[in-house]
Amino acid sequence: MGKVTLVGERELRALVPLDRAAIDAVRGAFLALASGRVIMPPILSMAMPEVHGEVDVKTAFVPGLDGFAVKISPGFFDNPKRGFPSVNGLMVLLSTQTGLVEAVFLDNGWLTDVRTAAAGAVAADALARPDARIATVLGAGTQARLQMQALALVRDLAEIRVWARDAVKAAACAADIEAATGVPTRAAAEPRRALAGADVVVTTTPATAPILFAGWLAPGQHVTAMGSDADTKTELEPAVLARADRLVVDSLAQSRRLGELRAAIAAGVLPHDFACPELGVVLSGAAPGRPGSDAITVCDLTGTGAQDTAIATLARARVADAGAGLTTDT
Repeated sequence: MGKVTLVGERELRALVPLDRAAIDAVRGAFLALASGRVIMPPILSMAMPEVHGEVDVKTAFVPGLDGFAVKISPGFFDNPKRGFPSVNGLMVLLSTQTGLVEAVFLDNGWLTDVRTAAAGAVAADALARPDARIATVLGAGTQARLQMQALALVRDLAEIRVWARDAVKAAACAADIEAATGVPTRAAAEPRRALAGADVVVTTTPATAPILFAGWLAPGQHVTAMGSDADTKTELEPAVLARADRLVVDSLAQSRRLGELRAAIAAGVLPHDFACPELGVVLSGAAPGRPGSDAITVCDLTGTGAQDTAIATLARARVADAGAGLTTDT
C-alpha cells in the first residue's frame, strides 16, 4: 500500500538534537492549541504499581501539519537497577490524508525528551524575566540536563545550580550540564539554598510529594514544573500555585486531571472551577504573561500530544533530508 520509514534512536539523536528548530516546532504546537482547532484526546494512561511502571499514549491532529503522531511512552522506574533507562517507547507518524503509517521512530523516548525540554524553554521564554541569569534545576536525570540546555538557548545564563536527593547524581548532573552549556554549574546541598537568588527554577522529578515550597519563593522568580504528568505525582506544594502572580498551564483540561493544578484543587487551595491561561494563549498575545519584574510566575507542564506531533513532523523532515532510516514496503 505504501512505504514506511523505520528510524532508530542513534540516527534520531543525531538528526533531531535539542536546538532552536525543536523549540520553534514546539512553540508552534502551543500556538496551534491556542487556535482551538487541534484535536487532542485525553491521554490514555495506565499505572502498574506492582512493577513500579506506567505507560502513556498520546496523540493529536494539528491542522497545517501533514502527519499526526501516536506515541507510546512507558516509564519503568526500577529499570536503572537493571541497567536500562527508566523511559523508552516509540512514535508512529501517520498521514493526515490517508491514515497510512509513514514512519516509525524507535527513539526510546528521545523525541519525547527533546520536545519536553523544548516546552520548558518555550515556557521560560514567555514567562521568565528577560534578564534572568541564574537557574536552578531540581532533579538529576535526563530532563534536568536537557531542561538546562534548552533554557540556555533562550536566556543568557551565568550560573546553574542542581539539587537532587542523591548528592553524587547531582554532582554528575552538574558536570554534564556545564560541559553541554558552557555555563558554570554546581551541585547544591539543600533545595532551599539552591533556589535562593535564582531567576528560573525547573522541577524535573517523578516526585509524589512536594519538593518545592511556597515559602522558598521570592519576587521575580519563574517556576516551570514538568514532572507531574499523572494523578499520583506532585512536585510543588499547592500553596505555590496560590502564591503565583501568574499561573499558566500547557492544557487546562489536562492539568486539572494530571498536573500540579490537580493537586492544588484537591488540596482546596484553588477552587474546583479554577481557570488560568494556557501557554499557547499567552504566546499568541491573547492573554497576559509576566505581570512585572517582581512577579512570581509558574508554568505547569503535563506534556501534550500536540508537542509529539510537532516533534515527529520535524523528525520526518530531517530524516527525509538526510536519506536516513530503513524504508520498507507495507
